[in-house]
Amino acid sequence: MKSLRISHKLWLSVACVVVALIAIITASGYRSAQTQAEADALTKEMTLRVQTATRWAGLTETNAARTLALSLSNESAVAQAFKEQIPATSAQISELQKRLEGLDLSPADRAQMQRIAEARKAMIDLRGQAAKLKEGGSQEEAVRLVQQSYIPAVATYLGTLRDFVQMQERAAEEQLAEMAASRMLTVKLAAGAVAVLLLGIVAGAYLLIGSIQRPLAEANAMAARIAGGDLRSDGAEATRGDEFGELLRSLASMRQALARMVQEVRQSTDSITVASAEIATGNQDLSARTEQTSSNLQETAAAMEEFTSTIQQSAGSASTASQLAGSASEVARRGGTVVTEVVSTMDDIQQSSRKIADIIGVIDGIAFQTNILALNAAVEAARAGEQGRGFAVVAGEVRSLAQRSADAAKEIKGLIGTSVERVESGSRLVHDAGATMAEIVQSVQRVVDMIGEITAASAEQSAGISQVNQAVGQLDQMTQQNAALVEQSAAAAQSLREQADHLAHVVSAFRTDGSAALSARTPAPAARPVAAPPAKPVAAAPRVAAAGAARAATPKALAAPATPAGDGDWESF
Repeated sequence: MKSLRISHKLWLSVACVVVALIAIITASGYRSAQTQAEADALTKEMTLRVQTATRWAGLTETNAARTLALSLSNESAVAQAFKEQIPATSAQISELQKRLEGLDLSPADRAQMQRIAEARKAMIDLRGQAAKLKEGGSQEEAVRLVQQSYIPAVATYLGTLRDFVQMQERAAEEQLAEMAASRMLTVKLAAGAVAVLLLGIVAGAYLLIGSIQRPLAEANAMAARIAGGDLRSDGAEATRGDEFGELLRSLASMRQALARMVQEVRQSTDSITVASAEIATGNQDLSARTEQTSSNLQETAAAMEEFTSTIQQSAGSASTASQLAGSASEVARRGGTVVTEVVSTMDDIQQSSRKIADIIGVIDGIAFQTNILALNAAVEAARAGEQGRGFAVVAGEVRSLAQRSADAAKEIKGLIGTSVERVESGSRLVHDAGATMAEIVQSVQRVVDMIGEITAASAEQSAGISQVNQAVGQLDQMTQQNAALVEQSAAAAQSLREQADHLAHVVSAFRTDGSAALSARTPAPAARPVAAPPAKPVAAAPRVAAAGAARAATPKALAAPATPAGDGDWESF
C-alpha cells in the first residue's frame, strides 16, 4: 500500500465502499422483491381457493334449497324447472371441485378435499333417494328423508367446506407470517452488513489518516531542521512510492543541495579573503601608470604642433582642388545631358524595333491564314463542282488578307525610314558626347595632379594623427583605468572584507556534515594595504588632462555603491 499514490488510495476506498453499498442494496432489494412476489403469489392462490370454496358452498346451498322445494312442491312446472337446474348446478360444483383438486394443495388440504367429496357423495345419494321417493308417489317419505337426512348431510357437507376455507385462511396467515419474518431477517442482515461496512470505513479511514499523518510529520520535522540550519543527513531514506515519499525525497534533495551550496559559499569566502589582498597589489600598479600618463601628455603636445603645420599646407591644396572640381563638375554635367539624350534616342529605336517585330509577326500570321484559306478554297471548289459558291467566299477572305499584308508592309517601310533618321541623330549626339568627354578627361587630369599634392600632405597628416591618436588613446585608457582603480579599489577592498566576515558569520549558522573541517581551514582575512594617491597630470596638455579628470569622475561615482551588503540580502538567501 505504500507504493500506491494518495489519489489511488482514496479512489480505491471510495470504490470499495460504493461496491459494498451496491452489493448490500442489490441483495436486500432482490430478497425483498422475491419475498413480495412470493407473498403476492400466495395471496392470489389463497384468494382463489377461498373464492372457489365459497362459491362451491353457495351453489351447494342453492341446490339444497331447490331439493327441499322440489320435495315439498306438488306442481309439475316447479318440479320440471328444478330437475333441470339441479344437475346444471351440480356440474358447476364438479367443475369447481376439479379446479381445487388441480391446485398445489398440501396433504392436509387434500385430506379435507377427500372428506368434502365423501360428504358430497352422501348428500347426492340422499338427494337421489328423495327424488325416487317423490317420483314413486311417496312425497311424505321424500319430505321426511329430506328433512331428517338430506338437510343434516348438507349441513355436514357445508361444514367441511367451511373447514377447508378456514384451513386456507390459517395457512395463508402462517405463510404470510413466515414471509414477514423472512423480510425482517433480510432487513436485519442488511443493517448488519451496513454496520460492518461502517466499521470497515472507520477502520480504513483510521489507517488512511495514519498513512497520511506519519509522512507529514516526517516532512514537517525535516523542514523544521532545515529551517533551523541543520543540513546534516539523518541517514534515513524514504521508501514510500506515493506523493509523501516524493515530498520526503524532494526535501532530502533540497537539504543536500543547500548543504553543497553552503560548503561552496564557505569556500568562496576564503577566495574573497585572498582576493581582497590582491586588490592592494593593484593599487601599487596605479602609481606607475599615473607617471606614464604624464610622459604621454608631453608627447601629445609635440605631435599637436606638427599636426598644425600640416593642416595649413593641406588647406591651400584643398582650395585649388575645390576650384578644379567645380570645373570638372560642369563638364561632367554637360556630358551627362548628352548621354541622357543618347539613351532616349536608343530607347526610341528599341521601341520601333519592337513594333517592326510585332508587324512582322502579323504578316507571318496573315500569310499562314492565307495559305489555310487558299487550301479551304481548293477543297470547297473540289466539293462544289460547278457550284462555286464556297469558292467565292474563300476568295473574298483571301483578298482581305492580302490587303492586310500590303498595309503591314507599308507600315514597316515607314518605320524603317524613321529608324534610319534616328540612328543618324544618335550618331551626331555620340560625336558631341565624345568631345565633351575629352574635355572632362583634361580637367580630371588636372584634378589628379592636385590630388597628388593633397595626398602627400595627407600622408604627413596621417603620421601626425597616428601619433596623436596613439598617445591620446593610451592616455585615455590609462586615465580611466587609474581613476576607476583608485576610487574602486579602496571601497572594494573594504567591502570585500566586510562581506567576507558577514558571509562567514551567516554561513556559520548552517550545520553540515563537513562543517567542522571547513571551519578549521578558513584563514583569517589579510590586512588591506593602503592605496597610494594617484599622481596629478602635468600642465603640458591642460585640455586633455581636464578631459581625463572628467572621465575619472565617473568611475568614482560608480564605485560608491560598493558598500557592505546588509543583513536583508542574506536573510532572503
